[in-house]
Amino acid sequence: MPESRPPIELHGISFAGLQKLIDERRLPPVDQWNPQRCGHSRMRIAADGTWYHEGAAIRRPAMVRLFSTVLRREPDGRHVLVTPAEKLDIDVERTAFRAVAMQTKGDGRGRRLAFQLDSGDAVLVDRDHPLRVVQTDQGPSPRILVRHGLEAELSRALYYELAEAALAEGADPPGIWSAGTFFPLDGP
Repeated sequence: MPESRPPIELHGISFAGLQKLIDERRLPPVDQWNPQRCGHSRMRIAADGTWYHEGAAIRRPAMVRLFSTVLRREPDGRHVLVTPAEKLDIDVERTAFRAVAMQTKGDGRGRRLAFQLDSGDAVLVDRDHPLRVVQTDQGPSPRILVRHGLEAELSRALYYELAEAALAEGADPPGIWSAGTFFPLDGP
C-alpha cells in the first residue's frame, strides 16, 4: 500500500501545530517486531539521501516515505527494514535521513528548533531528540536523533546557520539551546 500522508512542511506552521502533526503520525511499531525471516533488501541510502534498490534510484517520494516508516537501527549499528514477517538489512552510507529545512523560535534558553526531513517527516530538537556533532573523515557531521536509533544529518547550510546563532550567543563551549536543553556544537 503506497504512503498516502503528505510530507510535513515547516513553512507557515506553529510549533504547536508541528507537534500535533508529528503526534498524529501513526508509525508502525517497528521496535516491537522481531521476525525470524532475515536477509538483505538489496537497498541502500546514499550519503546524499537518495534511496536505491538493486542499483537504481527510487524516484517515487511516496515510496521512499513508506520505506522510511519501517526503518530502524539495530543496537549493533545496522539499519533494517522491518515488518511483522521479515527483517531486511539496508546499507546506509551516512545517516538514514537528511535535515533539509529548519525553523527556530526564540533565543537562548527559550529557543525551540525544528527540522524538516527529506523523508517527509519533521523532528523537534529536545532531550529525547538530541542534536550532536560526530567527527567523520569528511569533517564534522551534525545529527539529530529521530526515532528507533535513526539519525538525520543536517545540511551544511543548516549547520552554519546553527553555528552562527551559537557564536552570537557566546556560550562556551559553543552550542545551541532547544526546548530547555543545551546542545554543544563542538563535537565529542
